[in-house]
Amino acid sequence: MKIVYIGTCYPMRGGLAQFNAILARELRQRHEVTFLSFRRQYPDFLFPGKTQYVTEPEAASGVRFDAEPILDSINPWSWFRTARRAAAEKPDLVIYKYWMPFFAPAFGTISRRMKRLSKARILFVCDNVIPHERRPFDLPLTRFALAPVDAFVTMSASVRDDLLRIKPNARWKLVPHPIYNIFGEREDKEDARRRLGLAAGPWLLFFGYVREYKGLDLVLRALSTIPRERGVRLLVAGEFYAGEERYRRMVRELGLADRVRFDADYIPEDRVARYFSACDVVVLPYHSATQSGIVQVAYQLDAPVICTAVGGLAEVVHHEVTGFVVPPDDPRAFAAAVLRFYDEGWEARLREGVQREKERYSWTPMVTAIEELAAE
Repeated sequence: MKIVYIGTCYPMRGGLAQFNAILARELRQRHEVTFLSFRRQYPDFLFPGKTQYVTEPEAASGVRFDAEPILDSINPWSWFRTARRAAAEKPDLVIYKYWMPFFAPAFGTISRRMKRLSKARILFVCDNVIPHERRPFDLPLTRFALAPVDAFVTMSASVRDDLLRIKPNARWKLVPHPIYNIFGEREDKEDARRRLGLAAGPWLLFFGYVREYKGLDLVLRALSTIPRERGVRLLVAGEFYAGEERYRRMVRELGLADRVRFDADYIPEDRVARYFSACDVVVLPYHSATQSGIVQVAYQLDAPVICTAVGGLAEVVHHEVTGFVVPPDDPRAFAAAVLRFYDEGWEARLREGVQREKERYSWTPMVTAIEELAAE
């Protein structure tokens, strides 16, 4: 099968580019894959972080896939060029990774042109259908993007349900988010702490881009209810996409200045394992969610998870097997789960559960689902 994959790829950074490169690499083992990437993903004034591109040395740049930069998210002429370039491959299937309505005009236009220029089927792999942080016109833009699509892969039941509310006749398959397998091996905890300059004692890890819906405020409030003498601390590792000063002020007001450390920058791929190895448990105190790639990073590195019961998180974090699942928006319940984790000695048990559970999250089911949808 000839496949054209359209989306972010190296030298763009982050989980989306990593996911796309891994999936394209897996597909290429059995199919012919051409990757068309962005020349410009966002205008700089709209991008909330410091840079959209990998800035680490060559050896630390992580997984790649040969990609042709052609698409500009805000230049309609590039949408038509992308469609012509994709059609020139005479593909059987065009795959997009879809995650937010900002890209709906480009993706929807390219897909419609592809229908005219080729016999290719269109498939979306959906991170989200309805975005976490909603804006005016999200729904009509999403409908525009989804209308010409022939099939969908969703990675949680909540995303599938959102899809069917907008497109009730959609053809879909649900495949859990596969494990990111690019971050190497788990490191010795004490060595990882020494390399990161962390003191001994209990450490929680909040990892990834900081956005409002991810609930950093909730875990800070939870930490403030845990007695200081318990020594529990929080490492926040990731670039702020919203409210950095607000969270730092919150730390000061809650008296947590000596209990919270901010590594407020993008964590390059060759250092990810160190952060997950240095801490005892990963916290995902989300206010809302579909799924989270952070769970799959944690699983690759044998790290247990404490998360809130929102979206699809409880579909992959199994209570008292790979972590704890607690009610959303309840700092005291979250604090109680943290204390139980330490008081009852759950770390080793949950890590064993992660080691068993992660075998279910290979990339094979994702590739198989795409092949079956294309064949149908």
